[in-house]
Amino acid sequence: MGDKTIKSGKVYLIGAGPGDPRLLTIKAAEMIALADVIVYDYLVNPEVLAHARRGAEMIYAGKRANDHSISQAEINDILIRQASAGRTVARLKGGDPFIFGRGGEEAEALSGSGIQWEIIPGISSGLAAAAYAGIPLTHRDYASSVAFITGHENSNKRRHAVDWSVAAHMADTLVIFMCAETIHNIARELIANGRPPSTPIAIIRWGTYEHQEVYSGTLEDIAAGEARFEPVRIEPPAIAIVGSVVSLRDKLHWFGHRAMEHSLKSLAYSEAECAAKI
Repeated sequence: MGDKTIKSGKVYLIGAGPGDPRLLTIKAAEMIALADVIVYDYLVNPEVLAHARRGAEMIYAGKRANDHSISQAEINDILIRQASAGRTVARLKGGDPFIFGRGGEEAEALSGSGIQWEIIPGISSGLAAAAYAGIPLTHRDYASSVAFITGHENSNKRRHAVDWSVAAHMADTLVIFMCAETIHNIARELIANGRPPSTPIAIIRWGTYEHQEVYSGTLEDIAAGEARFEPVRIEPPAIAIVGSVVSLRDKLHWFGHRAMEHSLKSLAYSEAECAAKI
């Protein structure tokens, strides 16, 4: 870290896992128990906080779509100030810190300020949500490659976050994070750039939680009909899986209740029928 003075405190950037608190790693639980301060995100299951020692300070730093009550710069400042005061800080993030968790940005800020830090990886929601939905991301007969893609556009960028002309064909299976508000446009982009309209898609909300929901169908189901009726509304948090492997879920379903599973096609037709009656 160059000539910078190392402060006595330390920040652990911890992946809190996808939701099911039993998927927290042993090392993550140990570091949470040692921390003086815990800075946690919106997607961290509150049950994970039960590992904290009595008297630990809790700081909520959650951000939701269109509701950034605390900025990333403010979060960075909190981590730096707490560690500079000699405290051990557990920075908890849903999933894994380095997979669309902005852990890299926080590590840069800490490194630039001479703060000791360490990464504790977590099970990514992109892996776990697919597994809990009965979807193997790779399969010898269906998919030999997988790509993780953000579905969230950075409003500060002049260009689109993703070049869909490239992304449409970069892997057999696409895992699209943070896509609840953009999945309709993404489906249209994938089709426009050569992904077959019949390609299976599953959209998973609250993956690995008991109330996990799965919406399944094809790219055409989620993309079509905008001119005729209001698109099916998917509320965050959501991850989409696109590719032939999604077709396996009928055989490999093992978690959750069938009542929490929905057909995009039937939902779309239902909304179209309602619109026709107005």
